[in-house]
Amino acid sequence: MRAAHVSLAAVLLFTFSGTQLTGASADDDPPSVPPGTESTYTPPKIDGSNPGLKMRDGATLAEPRVLNIVSIVETEGGEERREETSSSLKFALQAEVLFGKDSAKLTPQANGRIAAIVAEIKKHNATKVRVFGFTDNLGTYEHGQALSKQRADAVHSVLSQQLNDAGISYEVRGYSEDYPIADNASEEGRTKNRRVEVSFPTAGGG
Repeated sequence: MRAAHVSLAAVLLFTFSGTQLTGASADDDPPSVPPGTESTYTPPKIDGSNPGLKMRDGATLAEPRVLNIVSIVETEGGEERREETSSSLKFALQAEVLFGKDSAKLTPQANGRIAAIVAEIKKHNATKVRVFGFTDNLGTYEHGQALSKQRADAVHSVLSQQLNDAGISYEVRGYSEDYPIADNASEEGRTKNRRVEVSFPTAGGG
């Protein structure tokens, strides 16, 4: 991506909120993400009775915690966002770089942006791809749901044509204003929330 800068989100018990990292306890509810996009990584089992651990008498091991590093790369203006974990890769493109205002018709420039994602899908030999559309909270929920689905369909159409692979399955959905990644109280936040996300499991992600 052009003019990119990198920020590292933290680990299993941290969530990304806006531009700040916020800590969460083990008892907190998990972050709100579209169903089916949760991490599928299984932590390794640890034998608490292994003498090699040299634990003192009477001590026991706490439940293991796996550090799931999340790398987030975003262009300076936030038009494109890449989020990578040990098991998945997600691209978020702001609606303004793909479509006209309140439209689901792709601009001529959109094909190049989508082609870069196609290259990543091929690189990782992905066989399952999710294409989700989202809007801000302006207008009715029903209108946002229809528009977000139409935009997801439009991106899916180009993806499937460029990939031309019958072995890839797709999940295409529109979520309206659900699952915002920024505060809808400002235009900057609403711009980030108007987006299409393309995600897929990578090696070890199932």
